[in-house]
Amino acid sequence: MPANGTEYDHVRPALASRPPRQASGAAAGLTGPPAADYGFEGYMVDIALQNDGVAAVAAADILAALGSRSIVLVGMMGVGKSSIGRRLAVRLGIPFVDADAEIEKAAGMSIAEIFARHGEADFRSGEARVIARLLDGGPQVLATGGGAVMNANTRNAIRAKGVSVWLKADVDVLLRRINKRKNDRPLLQTADPEQTLRALLAEREPVYAQADLTVLSREVAHDAIVADIVVALAVLLGQSAAQAGRVGP
Repeated sequence: MPANGTEYDHVRPALASRPPRQASGAAAGLTGPPAADYGFEGYMVDIALQNDGVAAVAAADILAALGSRSIVLVGMMGVGKSSIGRRLAVRLGIPFVDADAEIEKAAGMSIAEIFARHGEADFRSGEARVIARLLDGGPQVLATGGGAVMNANTRNAIRAKGVSVWLKADVDVLLRRINKRKNDRPLLQTADPEQTLRALLAEREPVYAQADLTVLSREVAHDAIVADIVVALAVLLGQSAAQAGRVGP
């Protein structure tokens, strides 16, 4: 495995003076059967819960069941993985890491620049190596890029070292959010960004759906979605712990 931050040494520009986006730490203020190569043994939970009873959920219990694994947020661009992930990390008292920010740090340039200068294939190769490294840093909340889990090796690594949460959003919600930062989305620099987005969703959603949990990202306060995730994690990890503790038939 590459040393920290070396995954993009072959593309790092000599004159890269502009610092990449910084990943924030936790203190920054802030369904179908699983595929053989990704889903955890047992079952998947597809759930979108309201925040009733969240106050009774102890973060310590979740962390105890989580162990050294990461909570890995997956899903399409625009679902709010970074902003929700930061708040989730604060709620649980663990670090937050943004894989895209770590990629930019390793490459010494923005993701848009990597795409423009070296192409998507080179970006995806480095992305997979960065995420493999980051998964060794749990427990943490790790936000991944929209296409990261399309790599089978990355799916396997998340399965082994994480609990995955698909933040799912309707296409209309995604379009409203993405339009605010359309120039930051290399894959949407096309003649018809909406059609491109719909095509990407059609390709990616079957893979996203293999995640351990599915939570709806909708037009509500981010803290409400964080509450959904916390309750869903408590259910999933509590049931997993109970199953592991069973003795006899």
